[in-house]
Amino acid sequence: MEPSFSWWNNNKDTHRGTPVVVKMENPNWSMVELEGPTDKDFLISESPGRVRGKNAKQFTWVLLLRAHRAAGCLTSIGSAMLGLASAIRRRIASGRMDTDADVEPASVREVENPAVRSRFYFCIKMFLWLSVLLLGFEVAAYFKGWHFGAPHLQLEYLWASPLGVKGAFDWVYSKWVFFRVEYLAPPLQFLASSCIVLFMIQSLDRLILCLGCFWIRFKNIKPVPKEGALDPETGETGYFPMVLVQIPMCNEKEVYQTSIAAVCNLDWPKSKLLIQILDDSDDPTTQFLIKEEVHKWQQEGANILYRHRVIRDGYKAGNLKSAMHCSYVKDYEFVAIFDADFQPTPDFLKRTVPHFKGNDELGLVQARWSFVNKDENLLTRLQNINLSFHFEVEQQVNSVFINFFGFNGTAGVWRIKALEEAGGWLERTTVEDMDIAVRAHLHGWKFIFLNDVECQCELPESYEAYRKQQHRWHSGPMQLFRLCLPAIIKSKISIGKKFNLIFLFFLLRKLILPFYSFTLFCIILPMTMFIPEAELPAWVVCYIPATMSFLNILPAPKAFPFIVPYLLFENTMSVTKFNAMISGLFQLGSAYEWVVTKKSGRSSEGDLTSLVEKPKHQRGVSVPDLVEMKEVIRQQEQRASKKKKHNRIYTKELALAFLLLTAAARSLLSAQGIHFYFLLFQGVSFLLVGLDLIGEQVE
Repeated sequence: MEPSFSWWNNNKDTHRGTPVVVKMENPNWSMVELEGPTDKDFLISESPGRVRGKNAKQFTWVLLLRAHRAAGCLTSIGSAMLGLASAIRRRIASGRMDTDADVEPASVREVENPAVRSRFYFCIKMFLWLSVLLLGFEVAAYFKGWHFGAPHLQLEYLWASPLGVKGAFDWVYSKWVFFRVEYLAPPLQFLASSCIVLFMIQSLDRLILCLGCFWIRFKNIKPVPKEGALDPETGETGYFPMVLVQIPMCNEKEVYQTSIAAVCNLDWPKSKLLIQILDDSDDPTTQFLIKEEVHKWQQEGANILYRHRVIRDGYKAGNLKSAMHCSYVKDYEFVAIFDADFQPTPDFLKRTVPHFKGNDELGLVQARWSFVNKDENLLTRLQNINLSFHFEVEQQVNSVFINFFGFNGTAGVWRIKALEEAGGWLERTTVEDMDIAVRAHLHGWKFIFLNDVECQCELPESYEAYRKQQHRWHSGPMQLFRLCLPAIIKSKISIGKKFNLIFLFFLLRKLILPFYSFTLFCIILPMTMFIPEAELPAWVVCYIPATMSFLNILPAPKAFPFIVPYLLFENTMSVTKFNAMISGLFQLGSAYEWVVTKKSGRSSEGDLTSLVEKPKHQRGVSVPDLVEMKEVIRQQEQRASKKKKHNRIYTKELALAFLLLTAAARSLLSAQGIHFYFLLFQGVSFLLVGLDLIGEQVE
């Protein structure tokens, strides 16, 4: 019979009074087998009278050394927390809240009701204060020795005594445990499970897109013009139809010179090309500068016109719609559209327009964007990851296998007949580009995406500008979905195309993605720390998001060192995207907010210098003397440096930061490793963004 003995473990981290059975194969040998929860510091004797380990004096020194290290660690953590608190106070004292109104009246369709603006923030604050209250309960329970990992054992323990509940706190805590087990955990677990299902569906869609991109690369599939569009010997196009080029802009004096210079240097017969500068600026100085720039190019022989609307309704869509009503537009077959910060290469039209020859069903040719400032700061690097995946994977795969994708609003060439049949530009949403693409697709037009044709542009360098851009990009599709759903259902396109439009294009990629990202990682995960009966598996918290981030970063391999910041930042942006999605879906006040994305004009000096240094393009340089050009740029930089920059305080992001950090503290008490690290780093990410410590500060 094997000798054995039992000892009682009174460790606070396990259920009080749990017996640990020790089976000894040989009483004189130190190999033992422990059954039940144990303490890793528990020492077993090899034989009576002999203790395994150091003597008492050495053991005391070891304990003192460990205590010293622990004290030093606590001191450093304390000083770091005090420094962080001091930085937060300074930021709040000197910063401007995100609720401060600083947009130009012409940039916003309507001013949002403050009550509507604060409603979403109020819900986040409610979760925050609730989590703080629950953390206080759990800390008190921790010091009473109640086990965190098994809440049902807490309830059994509280009612196990024959005398019943002891004390008011014990009674309140027992009622709370009973209430959360019976009433809170089931719906929270159901919501968590639903989000996990949506998460898996979206991950499967992302994986299929990546496999499609891999297949395109493996087979070297890319659109080529039909026979006769290009000269077989020289590879040059002999197809020169009438092309209209449009540059809509509004108060963008930082970039107008480079865009106008780029389109005026397009390699296309002058008699076949007309350039429209569609200026919606309400600043008289900006209007004068743009008008003067157009006049200079007219003197150089460019076929370019300046248009300024008197009634400026509809913003970009209204601007484009007004330009298409000009009488001379009927003489042109195609229209190329470029935003004010885009600089197409001289051969842009020669590489895009030939695809239309002999392909009467083709309505749109879209080029890829490239970014002149992608390495400017961390924010631009993270944006480059997202947009690289969007173009190389989403747009390219949908183009090859479905012949449909959302028009990106710029760097594209449209067949004017397709625009007219689709109903032209409409001002009903803030995503007029996606609107016209969906309507053209419902009329049977096909699209082509050219991944090897790039058009340079800028990325927003401040979080303020990026946040407003993302709000517009995520509220607009929900507005459009409400408006287009009946037309999609009634259209004559195939069932497969209807499924792609309704489920994949709108629901999965525009609605479900921001919904589960915010709900799962910013609300459900923190709440499961306080209601541990509802659980999120470790693979949901860590492994699957890491895998999806890895897939997203594949088109931009140089960005691999930023994979962890990318994952955290995408979850941080989910609050803005979710808020925008809800605003667009339910037509709240901010759904129609239109703010022109702030440009920095960092590409101006390099582009203008390159134009001056190339003799063949010198005919169209707006600043003919290089020294004079550099002097103008130097003066502009001096004026810009005198402008006072300030940071903003983003209340929603800060509230979520403290919610996640509170949940991380609760997770630390219950020793949930992977959940604690995720909540900690995600909370720090929200804190950095909330204090405007990412990207450039705004002026």
